[in-house]
Amino acid sequence: MVVVEFVIILIIVLIIARSILSFVIPMSGTRPHPLLISLNQVIFQVTEPLLGPIRRALPTPGGLDFSPTVVLIVLFIILSAI
Repeated sequence: MVVVEFVIILIIVLIIARSILSFVIPMSGTRPHPLLISLNQVIFQVTEPLLGPIRRALPTPGGLDFSPTVVLIVLFIILSAI
């Protein structure tokens, strides 16, 4: 149980980090720091298998991506049920 909780919390942190990086990287100019780019690529590879199918199923009103919100809600429900 502890391992499952740890994995869920890790995924939650990575999704939040991905959301923050989606705002930070465009604001860092034309040449963001290589560490930011590498970190973003790793987080993207880990979280995309969860977010991709949800993103394709949800409509995108005004170009906003609500898939992180949906996945976070589901993960919090699973975490509270454990």
